[in-house]
Amino acid sequence: MDLVVTYNEKRYIIELKIWRGEKYHQKGLEQLSSYLDKSSLKKGFLLIFNFNKNKEFKDEIINFKEKEIFVVYT
Repeated sequence: MDLVVTYNEKRYIIELKIWRGEKYHQKGLEQLSSYLDKSSLKKGFLLIFNFNKNKEFKDEIINFKEKEIFVVYT
């Protein structure tokens, strides 16, 4: 778990990853899902840093193992 923000008595779990391909991305989702389970949360955040020259800046919501994960690619 890279970052936990507590605000107004709520916790927000944020996982930070470097883009290293789809297989590594799936491992990141698994890892975040595990952290959310341990914290009894259903929503989390995944921030992906992509250092490729022709990267795409985007965000999306992924439903993964009954959890809502907001993903930002930067």
